[in-house]
Amino acid sequence: MFNPYFITGIGTDVGKTVVSAILAEALGAHYWKPVQAGYAAGTDTERVQSLISNKACVFYKEAYKLKLPASPHIAAREEQINIEMMKLLQAYEQVKEKCGNHDLLIEGAGGLLVPLSEQLLVADLIKLLRVKVVLVSRNYLGSINHSLLTAAFCRSNDIPVAGWIFTDTYMDYEEEIVKWSGYPKIMNVPLLPSIDNVTITSIATQKKTAIIKALHG
Repeated sequence: MFNPYFITGIGTDVGKTVVSAILAEALGAHYWKPVQAGYAAGTDTERVQSLISNKACVFYKEAYKLKLPASPHIAAREEQINIEMMKLLQAYEQVKEKCGNHDLLIEGAGGLLVPLSEQLLVADLIKLLRVKVVLVSRNYLGSINHSLLTAAFCRSNDIPVAGWIFTDTYMDYEEEIVKWSGYPKIMNVPLLPSIDNVTITSIATQKKTAIIKALHG
């Protein structure tokens, strides 16, 4: 059965790409990054591909691949490109058709309110695709506020949420975010001394049961 999940975060650099790699490894999921802004050091698709060993995973081409590492609407403006909702929807339908019965992980850019164009936010794309969201929250000073604001936006805008994945380590308040947000915890990814395919495979193996239970019921 086809199950699409949109991986979004409470902000930038919270661990969405590493989380995507762990989920892909554990589920044998396919992966798609609709909009890539900045690729001098490699794309997120290339990074996820380098981190996983599961041969069932398939990677799809970005609908938009922009040079400037900035908010997508700014990066697109620099190249005189307009990120169009219809093109994103058409690209998704093509990916969906190729996915068959595999899970699909769609990695967003930054958080829910990151602009893709002057008219389109990441949240608008999620609603357009009608997919469940996996919320990634990195533990840092201030993340409670950012996490609960993200959760409140999802709830008030009828965006379905599968649950939280927490990354990094800073004190102990994950369960409070779960309680106050009303969304369940899928797993925690501790601060990693190194990020490579051996580490990703190890975590995916450890967390596989929890991941399947949370995302497949």
